[in-house]
Amino acid sequence: MDLRKIVEDLIECFLTAGDLAIELREKGLIKKIKSDNTPVSNGDLEVNNLISKVISKITPEIPIISEESLENKDKSNLKNFWLIDPIDGTYDYINNLEEFTINAGLIIDNKPVAGLINAPAKKRMFYSYGEGNAYELCNGKTSNLSNSITKNKGPIKFISYSNKIKPEIQKIYDELGVKENIKMKSSLKFCVVAAGEYDGYVAEPRAYEWDIAAGHAILEHAGGYITTHDEKKFLYGLVILFCLIMELALLWECQLMMQEIMNLPQNII
Repeated sequence: MDLRKIVEDLIECFLTAGDLAIELREKGLIKKIKSDNTPVSNGDLEVNNLISKVISKITPEIPIISEESLENKDKSNLKNFWLIDPIDGTYDYINNLEEFTINAGLIIDNKPVAGLINAPAKKRMFYSYGEGNAYELCNGKTSNLSNSITKNKGPIKFISYSNKIKPEIQKIYDELGVKENIKMKSSLKFCVVAAGEYDGYVAEPRAYEWDIAAGHAILEHAGGYITTHDEKKFLYGLVILFCLIMELALLWECQLMMQEIMNLPQNII
């Protein structure tokens, strides 16, 4: 399987999907509440249709699991599949904010091997297809994110889903010496950590697999590190409805960086 060709063949589709999402928002979105009490819009559905159709054409043998489709969600024995979240951060999307993203992660043998994330309102496109091959496309220029992984000489900066830090997360912050924290929505969190702009993110046990698969691939391929709080690797497709069951997820810009800065034993990561 030529992962590079698959991903590069999808980049234009993701850029087009970003333009479509923005265009539909400017025209005025049709919104409704799903059965799980989360919002969805015609933008979510049209972007889902666009990227699903192109992915199916490029990899017809690989099933697709999308947040906005029932297809394949009842299959618990899949090892190879796509995970799509056509609009991650729908609240931001429907409220004219900027941190929403378009996502697809390719899972092979239950592990993420490629990812694409477009943040169209930010004009930032991220993608990866293997170790050392994680990239950002911005303003027509492509940069290798592996070059962004550096040893942090300043205060350790983390990202959180909310400004209200839960006690169990604050405990981790205190143990690691986190000095700064900002709120950020969507899978953009993975991308800015991969780009070296922030050092880490502790996730709450609320995410679905389509929320993290693309970002997981991009971050690891850039040289980052992601694990459950008890140091287990994520494997995808093993849980009913593809709900990520974990205590806390810890993702890092660079494992070695943290060990050197914090002078922590290896088994704490």
